[in-house]
Parts: sequence; C-alpha cells; structure tokens
Amino acid sequence: MKSSIIFSVTLGLATLNAQGAQGKLRFNRDIRPLMSDTCFHCHGPDAKARKAELRLDIREEALKPAKSGAVPIVPGKPGESEVVKRLFTSDKDDLMPPEESHKTFTQEQKEIFRRWIAEGAEYEAHWSFIKPVKAAVPAAANPIDHLVRQRLQSLGLQMSPEADRRTLARRLSMDLVGLPPKPEDVDAFTADTSVDACEKFVEKLLASPHYGERMAIGWLDVVRYADTAGYHSDNPRNVAPYRDWVIAAFNHNKRYDRMTLEQIAGDLMPDASLETRVGSAFNRLLLSTEEGGAQAKDYEARMLGDRVRAVGAVWLGQTLGCCQCHDHKFDPATQRDFYSMGAFFADINESILGRREEGILVAPHQDEAKLKEFDDLLADAKRKLEDLRKEMEGPLKQWGADVLSDKIVLPELAADSKAGEPDKKRALQVVALLKKENSKIQPKEQEIIEKYFFEKVDTKYEAGRKMLAESKRQRDEFYKPLPKCIVTTHTNSLRTVRILPRGNWQDETGEIVKPALPAYLAHDAKAERDLTRLDLAKWLVSREHPLTARVFVNRLWKQFFGMGLSKVIDDLGAQGELPPNQELLDWLACEFMDSGWDVKHLVRLMVTSATYKESSNASHEMLARDPYNRELARQSRFRVDAELVRDNALAISGLLNPKIGGPSVKPYQPPGYWENLNFPTREWENDKNENQWRRGLYTWWQRSYLHPAMAAFDAPSREESCADRNRSNIPQQALVLLNDPTFVEAARAFATRIIQQGGDANARLAWAWRQALSRAPRSDELETMKALLNKHLDEFTKDEAAAALLVKTGISPVKPEIKAAELAAWTNAARVILNLHETVTRY
Repeated sequence: MKSSIIFSVTLGLATLNAQGAQGKLRFNRDIRPLMSDTCFHCHGPDAKARKAELRLDIREEALKPAKSGAVPIVPGKPGESEVVKRLFTSDKDDLMPPEESHKTFTQEQKEIFRRWIAEGAEYEAHWSFIKPVKAAVPAAANPIDHLVRQRLQSLGLQMSPEADRRTLARRLSMDLVGLPPKPEDVDAFTADTSVDACEKFVEKLLASPHYGERMAIGWLDVVRYADTAGYHSDNPRNVAPYRDWVIAAFNHNKRYDRMTLEQIAGDLMPDASLETRVGSAFNRLLLSTEEGGAQAKDYEARMLGDRVRAVGAVWLGQTLGCCQCHDHKFDPATQRDFYSMGAFFADINESILGRREEGILVAPHQDEAKLKEFDDLLADAKRKLEDLRKEMEGPLKQWGADVLSDKIVLPELAADSKAGEPDKKRALQVVALLKKENSKIQPKEQEIIEKYFFEKVDTKYEAGRKMLAESKRQRDEFYKPLPKCIVTTHTNSLRTVRILPRGNWQDETGEIVKPALPAYLAHDAKAERDLTRLDLAKWLVSREHPLTARVFVNRLWKQFFGMGLSKVIDDLGAQGELPPNQELLDWLACEFMDSGWDVKHLVRLMVTSATYKESSNASHEMLARDPYNRELARQSRFRVDAELVRDNALAISGLLNPKIGGPSVKPYQPPGYWENLNFPTREWENDKNENQWRRGLYTWWQRSYLHPAMAAFDAPSREESCADRNRSNIPQQALVLLNDPTFVEAARAFATRIIQQGGDANARLAWAWRQALSRAPRSDELETMKALLNKHLDEFTKDEAAAALLVKTGISPVKPEIKAAELAAWTNAARVILNLHETVTRY
C-alpha cells in the first residue's frame, strides 16, 4: 500500500511540474495522497486512534484551534499554520510526522503543503464518493481518444501510431477470447482494407463462446471462486455451475445490473428461477469449515466479514475489512457500516459449522427428463413392493401360526438339518420372536421375522425388493454425476448481528444492528421497513451510486490496457489513487450506466478506440517521461494471465479441448501431490481423457493447494477477493514452460503437427512460427533453431531411450510412423517456441 501512495505522490509532483509553477494545487490530486499516507492514521476518521483531538481530513476541523491555541491550518497564511511549522521544524519533539512513524516528507512535498495553504487550503470531497459526471465530448470525436488526447496535449505528449494488423489481431484475440488467433484469421484481417475491418474482427470475437471464458477469469478472482471450502480439511463443494453461470452471463451479455441483482439476491427476486438461484451462489463462495472443534460464533463472525469484504471489493472498490475491528483510519467508513452491511446476509439459511451441502440439481433439460424417468420407475417399484407386502400379510400371519402350532418346522431346526450354527441361531431367534405377544414385538424384531419369511418361505417379495434396489442403484448412478450447486436460500429466522468491540467474537456487549447502507455514500435513508439483500443489490446499481460503475470500468480497463485508470484497482478510497485522467474514467462510468449496464458495449468502446490500437513500442524519451504508461501515449505490454499461458500452449499444439463449461478438471500432477491433505486423506487424480486439455479456468481450484503452474504465473488462491493479480517474472515460470507435463506434452503434439507438414527444416519452422506467433521467422531465428535441431537430433539418435522417454510424456497418443529421435528433437524445438517471451506476452 505504501508503494502505491509513493507512486501517487510522485505522479502528482510530475503533473504539478508539467503544469508549471503557476498551476493551482488541488486537494485530491496533490494534498490528499500526502495526508492519507502520513497524517490520517493519527489525525483522520478513526476517533479511537486520533491524537490531540486533531482531525485533518475535514476542513472545518483542521481550521479549529488546538488545545494549545495553535491553529493547524490558517488559509492563506502558511506562516501562522501549525502544520507548516511542524513540517519544517528541526526540533525532533515537534516534528511531524514523528520519527517513530517511519514516514518522512521530502523538501518538495513540504513546499507543496506550504503553497496549498497559501492558496487558501481548499478541500475537496473524495473524488470517488462524488457521483460521476460525463465530460462534454465533440459529437464527431471518439470519446476515449478525445479525452486521452486532451490529457496528452496538456503534458506535451502525443499518441503513438497504430500497431500493425498482425499485432492487433493477436492483441484483440488474447484480450477478448484468451486464445491466439488462427493464421487464416490473421491473414483475413490483414487483407481486409475496409474502414470497419477492426470493428468486424471485434464483433467476431465478441460472438465467440470463448469470450465469456476470457471475461470470467477476472470475475472469478474478485468473487473468490474456488472448488473447495478453504478452512481445515479444505474439502470439495459443488459450485462449478456458478462458474458456468458467469461464463454464460458474459456470453449472453447479461446486463451488469441484472448480474448484480442475481448474485446478491437471486433467491429474493420476484422472478426467481434456477438461473437466478445459481447466480446467488456468489454468497456461498466464502471460506467455511467442517472442523469438529470449531466455535460457531467465531466462524459466524468470519463469514460475515468475508461477505462484507467481498461486496467491498467487487462493487465498491473499498477496503471495508479495515472496519471489522475499528473505524477506517483513512476513509469515512465506520465499524457500524461494516456490521450493518454484514446484517444484510443474516437471512441466509446455512450451517455455520460442519455440514457439507450437496446443493440443488443444475442439469440440462434432457437429463432432468431422464432423471424423472428413473424417479418414476423407482416410485413404481416402491408401490409394487408395498402392494406385495400388504398382499402377503395374511400368508405371513398364517405361517407364523403354523410354526407356533408345530405344523411347520423351520428347515434349519429339522432333525436331519445340515444347516450351520449361524443359520440355526437365526431360525431359533425367529421362533422366539413369533412366541412374543404381537403388542410387544418391536419394529426391528418384526423386520427379522419378515426377512426370514420372504427369503425362505415366499420369495416373491424378495424378488420385488431386489428389483427396487436395482431401480434405486440405477437412479443413483445416473444422478450422482449430474451437476449440483450450493445456492442461497433465505430464512425468516435471522441471525443476530451486533458490533463486535475490537472485532472480538467472544464479546457480545456491542450494539445489535440491522441491515443498513454505508452512511458515507449517497442513498435514501428513510426506509420504512427492514432492508433486504435485494435492497442492497438495487442500491449498488442505482444511478446515484458513485462507485459501482467506476469500479467495474477500472477493472475492465486494466484487462485491455495493463493498468487501471486508477492504479490501485481494489481501493478507490483515500489510500488509492486519483486517476491521472479522471474525466475519462467518469465518462466511461456514465456511459456504462447510460447504456443500460451493457458490458459488451463498454468492451467494444474500449477495444475499437485509437488508444487501444496504439503501438506498444516506446522511445527512450517516452519511457523516461511516462515509464508506467499512465498517460496512454502507447499501448502496454504484459505477460498473459496464468490460465492463458496454458491455453496458449494447448491451442498452438492442437490439443486444446474447446468444450464450454462443466466440472472442474485435474491437469497432470505427480503422485503424492495431496499427501498432506487430511480429513479425509486424498489423492490428486489426473484426468485420463480429453478433460486433460481443457482451458485453464476449468482447473480444479484447491485453495490450500493451488495448482503449481497456476501459482507460478501469479494466479491467486482465492481465499480472499483478488481484484488485481501480481505480474511477476521469476525462474519458476521458465521451469513450468519447459518441464510441466502439460507443456512438454503440448510441445510434443506441436512437434507432431510440425513434422506432418512435411518439407525441410526451413519450411517446417516457418509453419511453426506462423502457428505460434502469426509471423515468419527472421533469418537469425531460423539459423539458431536449425542448429538446436541438429544438436538434439544427433543426441537422440545416439540415445534412443532418452528420446522414447521424452515423447511418451502425457496421455495423448504418439504417432508410431514418426521416429522417436526425430519427434524428440522437434519436441525440444517446439518447447523453445512455447517458451519465447513473445509467445506468452500480449503486445
């Protein structure tokens, strides 16, 4: 967090310098970041942490005399302002910030404070808590490009030229569907000279069913989707249909306001359906436990906090988790706001501890119809068996009387019986029970009598019972693999929610609270009834809400430009960053709402803009002036997400299984991968069919054991909401690409395709480059690869065992007509291609 503040301050200084010495300072841009980082902890919103009863986040408070009589801020008079004196003093006892805070101001930052006070010390409401306003844009102009150019002109910068068609095709394909484009698609796009060529290419990608998969990745991060419960034994749970709901929502362009309503309150909607209930699984994605010794109150508090943090991350861009133990130290959110938000979820019908739910059935119509057939057969078998039981009541009664009168002797008890001792004991037990008075025979004893009769005397009932058992087995066998999903159901028996002093779940002295919206954000507070989750959802997507549209737009901008318009994606509060181009963020937020929360419209606007199409090449001067590309004078380059690294390799290799949706899958892992998972012990079972080559977002997401290839490329565990993945560059990533069985198998499959193209090494490598990189190889690349091929071909020809070992990696069949040494050599060449920086980088 500190680094983001330093970044914001640095950017503010750069902007100040660019505007010249006479440009007037702005509180949100130039002062708030400094105060938030250094002052608000002791002189901000949190009353319990406030020192000297001095508050600097509110102007009226900052202008009041302190106990000593000194006035912290005197507008227009920095020399009389105690803040300025404390900043510039050489007395360590009076210096602010104090040494023990380990925070300091540079001389330039101190001068900014002095100058701001001299200019009148004007405050502003925090930018993100104010309703966005749509900036005026000329009718003929592209709004994104107009606002970007306007900003660049003020800084003396200009936009970069448009990227070449090949680069654009790859960029658009990776950004919109998460897969490399096919060579023929690149050729067609490159050859299309029409003015709307890019728009047509975009529409084709937006219509792809893989669009929803690409869009789902970031959403699943922020809603903390996983296949397991998280705590203790981290057992599985049925939630895969929710992931498929997300994919379908993006593919069908479900409006964002509707997506919000269904996820938070899908069970409470007037038109609630199976679809809306599956969407409501969002509320159940939190961490839960089955541990026997867990304390219910403890986990009730954890679950409340988890849900509040998730809503804060997904829709508000607020770090509400800070308020679990105390009022926020930087933003106006309070502890009351936190627990009042949590109270919205007190109506969810769920077990706090120990019960693993199966969930509701979420099956295709044809499977539901087939299941009904099984259910009807089962019900019919039960009816027939019950009818047979009633039919045999008379014969059973007569048989019992005959046994008691010695007209019938049980075979096991006959003088010439050869029955074993257990059978004789059973027969004696039946006779003893028959001798009891009917009124004293217990139900279990009656079962013993009937079981003997139906097995030994009249077997018609036993045949019916076996038929019933077989019907049940067939029904269960069909039902077991059908998709199921834990969803939200509500109860009128609301859990009591109270403010927990210091977040202590054992302290029940805090005030009981009802559902309420955060006091610091705009809403109609005159509710005449208790609010529900549906009210919360409607408020989040109300036109007056200042945050929801901004938060989603900001996350989406990061997907297409590498960084949000406001850099700190998960915090639009005081510890976040004022966007360098706030007008652009606010215009997009307003346009998103004006469009009826149309996500595809928003995507289309972004990716067809000249700003998006810019080249990512940067001159030394441009890098020096704007190293992080905050001003958008070029496009950004970045390594693709973990799931897409896998998808890219599988697509290039030809192995990719394009199936949409379905259960999570288990890519290769060695035996013992889960050896430390207990209660129960488990073994990771690699998929042994085409599921092995499914897309990365379908990988089984075990929170405590995230798939190593995913972890290496910075995928989160999803124990908490993650709005912004890290992008690291570590040696383990190269090791994954070279040695993970998925990538070795992909290289071998790619090598098989290369060899099957025929021709000499030059022709094969040209084909491979075109498949993987959508271009021809350079002469130096050809020479390097041919030298590598010759080296490996020589080695594998001499060591056939090593060649055979390499090419048998994975379960996909090996072409027997290709010699092992040749396939192994080309496999290593393919591994190099899949390992190239260019292969896994979006330009």
